[in-house]
Amino acid sequence: MNRPEPENRDLFAIADLSREFGISTRAIRFYESKGLLNPERVGSTRVFRRRDRARLILILRGKRLGFSLRDISDYLSLYDAQSQTRQVSMLIEKVDERLGLLERQKKDLETTISELREIRKLADEQMARS
Repeated sequence: MNRPEPENRDLFAIADLSREFGISTRAIRFYESKGLLNPERVGSTRVFRRRDRARLILILRGKRLGFSLRDISDYLSLYDAQSQTRQVSMLIEKVDERLGLLERQKKDLETTISELREIRKLADEQMARS
């Protein structure tokens, strides 16, 4: 069966989104339970629209970048309110916070790597003397 590309479709089943994004249906239901997605129901079947797909893209991007579900939820609520100025302002604030955290973690990792290399060098020297 030849289906239209996801961007050109209007309706999606949970299995469609699961396959497209490589995540479990359970993860999608979890995001729904947290209020991040709000699919329509046809009987007991979830029917996702383009808007839900777009929100899922934002959720997954936010998770990949290390944002909490709370941060993602706050961002999506501004997205819904069509408050672009507040949305962009919040995005800048959250990105700056995340960058600061990652920079501190990077510095800590570089320090740890340097210390481990020094320990390794000292251990190698001791082994050579033995």
